[in-house]
Amino acid sequence: MSIPVSSLFIGLNGLIAFALSYIVVMERIKARIWHRETESEVCCQPSYLEHPNAWAAYVESYTQKSVITKSSDDGILQRKVRAYGNFTEYVPLGLLFIIMLELMRSPCWMLWLLGSALTIGRVAHAWGLITTYGPSLGRAVGFFLTWLVYIVGAITCIYYGVIGVLS
Repeated sequence: MSIPVSSLFIGLNGLIAFALSYIVVMERIKARIWHRETESEVCCQPSYLEHPNAWAAYVESYTQKSVITKSSDDGILQRKVRAYGNFTEYVPLGLLFIIMLELMRSPCWMLWLLGSALTIGRVAHAWGLITTYGPSLGRAVGFFLTWLVYIVGAITCIYYGVIGVLS
């Protein structure tokens, strides 16, 4: 059985997840913060540069040649980590709704609507979260579009489930 619409949106969202993960890794390299995100947590972690092992010395040498470091953490790392975290929290269920609805032979327009809303919504949310501290238009658009997918997907799945049980 072929599910091309679901496959497309799974692939697109997989690439977005990779991009968000990459953004977090690059910010960790810039900030030299390998674990945790907040200033109070970071101040308590040991400096791996005091007595670096061979691997830490190599990573430090390589990354500092290719990445501009910054001297203070302005919260951007925490926002990038949350953008990736929010993406990975909300996308799997949204994609599951789309897969199920495609398997149930829902109208193609509905699949495209939900897939587009989920993908655009999660990109908008990540962008709003990364670029703005606090409420932002991107975050609002993102969570409203994601809620749309959740509500329509859940109600439609329940509908198909009830019809299936009763028939």
